[in-house]
Amino acid sequence: MAQSNNFFFSLFNYKTEKFFIASNKKVGVIFRLFQLGVIAYLIGWVFIWKKGYQEREESIQSSVFTKLKGVAFINSTELDIHIWGAEDYVIPSQGDRVFFIVTNYLETPNQRLGQCAESPKVPDGVCLNDEDCTEGDAVIAGHGLKTGRCLNETNTCEIYGWCPVEHGPTPSEPMLGKAENFTLYIRNFIRFPKFEFSKSNILPAVNHSYLKTCYYDRINNPYCPMFRVGDLVNSTGHSFQEMAVKGGAIGIAIEWNCDLDKDSSLCNPEYSFTRLDTNKVANNSGYNFRFARYYRDTEGQTYRSLFKVYGIRFDIMVIGEAGKFSIVPTLVKIGSGVALMGAGVFVCDILLLYIMSGSSFYRQRKFETIVKKGERRSRDARPTRHHRHAEDRHRNKDKLDVEKQQLSASSSQSQDRQKAENSHEHKQHKQHKQHNAAASRSHRSPERRVHISSSRTRK
Repeated sequence: MAQSNNFFFSLFNYKTEKFFIASNKKVGVIFRLFQLGVIAYLIGWVFIWKKGYQEREESIQSSVFTKLKGVAFINSTELDIHIWGAEDYVIPSQGDRVFFIVTNYLETPNQRLGQCAESPKVPDGVCLNDEDCTEGDAVIAGHGLKTGRCLNETNTCEIYGWCPVEHGPTPSEPMLGKAENFTLYIRNFIRFPKFEFSKSNILPAVNHSYLKTCYYDRINNPYCPMFRVGDLVNSTGHSFQEMAVKGGAIGIAIEWNCDLDKDSSLCNPEYSFTRLDTNKVANNSGYNFRFARYYRDTEGQTYRSLFKVYGIRFDIMVIGEAGKFSIVPTLVKIGSGVALMGAGVFVCDILLLYIMSGSSFYRQRKFETIVKKGERRSRDARPTRHHRHAEDRHRNKDKLDVEKQQLSASSSQSQDRQKAENSHEHKQHKQHKQHNAAASRSHRSPERRVHISSSRTRK
């Protein structure tokens, strides 16, 4: 009950700061070093490096247009002469921030609906007898529906679908190896809505003749939006010819970091290129898919050519942020620095009041309870036995510290007094010796001898 009353009455106590100067060089040095560290962090890191005085905008709005140009000539014994243009090897052809360039392909021409053998590469299509080919069931990961027959020539089920099924190995050399000479045109518009700022990656003074002859180079032509596909892939650290066989994925990052406190001409994009389909754990890199082109013969029958295409998928990612001076973040950062200064005071107080030697002495000087004159503390407000023992221990410790200091002081004073007495005695002894020597000399003076001789003649 007494403890609850103490807690209740302590809620109405008011605590205020009490400042005192502690002549402790260790704590003083630690506090000054902490202050210097906070000031260096606030000026160097927060304001200069991170520009904490600016208001930031990271929700960038962007639009990307792409266009590829180039022609590939193919002369194959199986497919004869063929010329691939941008409308053939770019998917989708209208251009977007995600597009695909065909670099290699496997064509299965003249497919017609009918019955044929399933490919032996499909596990669900392999059979030993007709019971393994249930009529009407679709072949899992296959090319058609089972007819109920098992073909002994191939040990596969007969299917109804587009025949003949896809066959043949993937070419070891890219069919469109000349695609590395294709050109990619990227046009990017960005906008930061908070600051009403917008810009494009093409400089206003650029003319069309420059765009038709330039290629992007980080040093020589950093503002040219034309990219050579081979150079773009090689900049990721991979060879275009090796990547063109089975395909892959390339990430194109356009980064806008704009300091709007400076001139807008200094706000320019930075391009970076990365291969995205690499996997160190499993060797499953590459990219491919299938599509078909349909035709009609003279009799009106439909047939098609199936293409399994390998190529490079490009993903264009636009990121960035803008900053401009604002008084609110500036005051917030300064307030954070002042709060860190307070943390230094707290740490130094902990060291001085609870860790270093003589902490109880400083603690008694730091904390003091002031009671109004004529006001008496109630019995319930008296400290508990535990607190009294703690205070007694601290008081005894302080008393021992003071006694040690007094003993050391008194011993030093006694030593000084003893030295003074010894020097005084030595001085007196020296003076006494000098006095005796003078007296002896006076006894031996000529007058003394004359007086003695005269006395002898009288006798």
